[in-house]
Amino acid sequence: MRNLVQLLIVVLFAFVANEVVAQIQYTRSYDKTGINVFEPSKKDENTYDGFKIRIGGSFTQDFQSFKVTNKANYVPITGTNRLNKNLLFGSITSQDSLTSNLTGFNLAMANLNFDIQIGDGIRVFLENYMSSRHHSEFWVKGGYIQIDKLPMFNNPDWFTKYVRVKIGHFQPNYGDFQHRRSDGGNTMFNPFTENLILDAFTTEIGGEAYVFPIDNLMLMVGMTSGFINGNISEYPSANNTAGVVPTKKSPSIFAKVAYDKTSENLRYRLSASIYNNSNIQRNTMFAGDRTGSHWFSVMEPANIISSGAVTATTAAAQFTSGRVDPGVANRLTAINISPFVKWKGLEIQGGIDLLSGSVYGDTLTTSGTKEWIKRDWTQFYGEVVYRFLKNEQLYVGARLVNATGQPIGLRYGANDVALGFETGTQAKVGINRLSFSAGYFPTKNMLLKVEYTQQQYKDFPWADYRHEGQFSGFVVEAVIGF
Repeated sequence: MRNLVQLLIVVLFAFVANEVVAQIQYTRSYDKTGINVFEPSKKDENTYDGFKIRIGGSFTQDFQSFKVTNKANYVPITGTNRLNKNLLFGSITSQDSLTSNLTGFNLAMANLNFDIQIGDGIRVFLENYMSSRHHSEFWVKGGYIQIDKLPMFNNPDWFTKYVRVKIGHFQPNYGDFQHRRSDGGNTMFNPFTENLILDAFTTEIGGEAYVFPIDNLMLMVGMTSGFINGNISEYPSANNTAGVVPTKKSPSIFAKVAYDKTSENLRYRLSASIYNNSNIQRNTMFAGDRTGSHWFSVMEPANIISSGAVTATTAAAQFTSGRVDPGVANRLTAINISPFVKWKGLEIQGGIDLLSGSVYGDTLTTSGTKEWIKRDWTQFYGEVVYRFLKNEQLYVGARLVNATGQPIGLRYGANDVALGFETGTQAKVGINRLSFSAGYFPTKNMLLKVEYTQQQYKDFPWADYRHEGQFSGFVVEAVIGF
């Protein structure tokens, strides 16, 4: 606590001493004006007049009320007096996990941002998590330098107009939903309270090069380490324990193209992204959120069984509630296509994610030979938001998300034969979500939103706690961003 107080005193002093309202070039605001800002424009009109620092914060408090149910098939846990493996978190009995009611205030989340202008067209950005369900300690999300001008070479016009370089530890520019998603305390840009079912987010060390060849068109190519943290380890050249390929450290290669056109009342944008890593020890592109879901403990088992040990589920450890990890940590190819249209107050945003990947244990033996196979996932999502009143202070919206794919290590058993599935085959499941939301901006730095959602789990095996699972309920969320 003392360290946190000291940090807040330092931040407050810096806030007063460095004029936090300073205009930083080629950046995005963390208040209402940052909504629907994707990559910062190269047509920035802010002039450079010396070193500046802008310190900002994002804070979110949620209240949730969810009812969660599953089929509650009885699968005993060995050595626990026959405790049901499919017991849901929040259930009040040890055998009947049909219903769980999860109501109350969640842990507040907070971010601390430093946006620093160190030269003409050169900025450094550092984002930190001060409070979250996954990492309760102060945690540095990442930091990078973004170069839009070259003052050391007299600002050549070709670079200023057409080129951008980004270097450091940052979120790879994959897809457009990343510019909308909730990230810890920063939920200002998201009209809803949660992200997608397959949540494309991580931070990696590397660089991105951007080219803006003509008005409205952006091209980007990037390369990163593929790890969420640094890694200097050397791996053996022999095949790993899976017996198919050696463990490697391959870089992630990704690219993006976007066309973004705005007229008087109409804006339309279309982007396409690809991300690839052929072989790596642990990639977290769809499992890298260090803050966690804003829906606490929905559709989570009461207990986690690992290596024979049984531990109680916690909000910190099981932090992806309502989402699904596709299990593609060692090999991944992901493609995203995202359209966006805004006509006056009406917004339509959506996309598709196509994933193909695996872990080292995804092997198939054919004629005595092991092969490294891939599992596939597909996600469709779309939302309609209508903003109205002066300065679009109010909005209402609806979002639909559907994800289908093959979870890691999940196979159908004998009890699934009656449901039309073959014993021992890889499970292919579906998760559907429908959400309705409304929000109000009292000021550009404040947002109050309420969302009702329902989510269903389809074709999960009989012995899995998500078999015929579903949850529904509402969340009230208060947000501050500056």
